[in-house]
Amino acid sequence: MRIKVLLFAAYREAVGASTAEIEVPEGTAAGDVWHWLVKGFPALQKLQPPSTVAVNDAVCALGRVLTAGDKVALLAPVSGGAPFELVTEPIRVDEVLQSVRHAGAGAVVLFLGTVRDNSRGRAVDHLEYEAYESLAVKEMAGIAEQAAARWGARLAIVHRTGSLAIGEISVAVAASAPHRREAFEAGRFAVDTLKLTVPIWKKEIWQGGEEWIGGEEGGPATP
Repeated sequence: MRIKVLLFAAYREAVGASTAEIEVPEGTAAGDVWHWLVKGFPALQKLQPPSTVAVNDAVCALGRVLTAGDKVALLAPVSGGAPFELVTEPIRVDEVLQSVRHAGAGAVVLFLGTVRDNSRGRAVDHLEYEAYESLAVKEMAGIAEQAAARWGARLAIVHRTGSLAIGEISVAVAASAPHRREAFEAGRFAVDTLKLTVPIWKKEIWQGGEEWIGGEEGGPATP
């Protein structure tokens, strides 16, 4: 099927046009448009993938399935920034890493929080995450600003919401800096502060019961 892609800033310059019409397979998700666009315009490979996707002038989830004739806008991270977002689809770890990499980064650290099968002596069936989205994203950006000021680090933070099965990634935090010490310290700071200040709540579900977790551990939720 054929869709129309709107291009801005560095993407527009790399393609040489403000729009591009491309063919994608039926069932393509909004988050996969970048893959098909890069295949047609290799100059985009040197740029960071989009942090946000809009379909028909409305920001949407990366998993939204497209239909023929859709108008898709790929929005690059602003001012060289990295993504701070909540997603309902599996976290794209490669994109999180790529968003913090740059020529001056001699070290890149990645933390993944995953859903474990037990907690406090109970066999966990799955977890559910809920967030105050607009405030959560604002707090994530604030954490990144502090990390940049203290360690010269660039951060990306992406957290899942909704229902997560055992083994799935609940949160990805990537930190890059000129040297490994700064990258490790910035990454740890981001993970620890995320637990304390970002309004994301976790519910544990096990056979015969469920419970919201977090307050007794010092923050809204723990990954």
